[in-house]
Amino acid sequence: MFVLFPIFFYSSWILIIRVFSLGHLWLNILFAHVIATIVIYIFSVIYKCSSLYDPFWSVIPFPIFLYLVLYPEIDDSSLLRSLLIGIPITYYVIRLTWNWLKTWPGLEKEDFRYINLYQTFGNFKWFINFFGIHLFPTLIVNLCLFPLYFAITINNEPVNIIDWFFCVFTISAVLLEHVSDEQMHKFKSNPNNNFVTMNKGLWKYSRHPNYLGEILFWFGLFGFSLSQSLENFWLIICPLSMLAMFVFASIPMMDNRSLEKRPDYEEYMNKTPALIPFFFK
Repeated sequence: MFVLFPIFFYSSWILIIRVFSLGHLWLNILFAHVIATIVIYIFSVIYKCSSLYDPFWSVIPFPIFLYLVLYPEIDDSSLLRSLLIGIPITYYVIRLTWNWLKTWPGLEKEDFRYINLYQTFGNFKWFINFFGIHLFPTLIVNLCLFPLYFAITINNEPVNIIDWFFCVFTISAVLLEHVSDEQMHKFKSNPNNNFVTMNKGLWKYSRHPNYLGEILFWFGLFGFSLSQSLENFWLIICPLSMLAMFVFASIPMMDNRSLEKRPDYEEYMNKTPALIPFFFK
């Protein structure tokens, strides 16, 4: 049932954009994105599980990309460029959604990070649930997708080396995330590893190689905007916001949980960088 949520949100999301206009294409997208988030929040309250938001994070890049392709603001938008951008986005959406399906046991299980936030803020649970777990990630994702407006909607430049480079770069970022998660799934499938730290494969060089792949994906989307103009470099603030969220929120929360569960994790932390590998340490 809940796998059908993205399809419902996609159709209603497109309808909202076409009916309501705030005077700029991206403002319309932001408005629809927020409305869809509010709907998900309502369902998460009804079912008492904020993890309903997780598949929305993974799916939403595709309908936004598709909308930009279908409704460009120029007459000669490039189909080839759309394919170069769409391939890594499609890979990202399918891979991340499938990874969520494999690891989410159902409504009885809520992400430990959300539970920790509830415990930390006590009586402000509703505030943290809406603004921290739902709205804030939506605004970050929307901001990080904003470079696609320059890469697709107003880009009438011929396809160039920048498009090809960032297509390969972004696919490689998703592949890094993919391989990392698969290595971790295989490791966790062994019951003997329940209280042991994963330090094999990519996890030998980075404590969070899957997060590194996620972050690089958003930097890749930013890179596509440079094919429209190198002056768009100011848009790097978009993926930097995603980097900040992982560095200051997601990574510390994951590290603290691992420190509580795994006796050998502190030693692993001392030897292994959080994100970028030190191959020649």
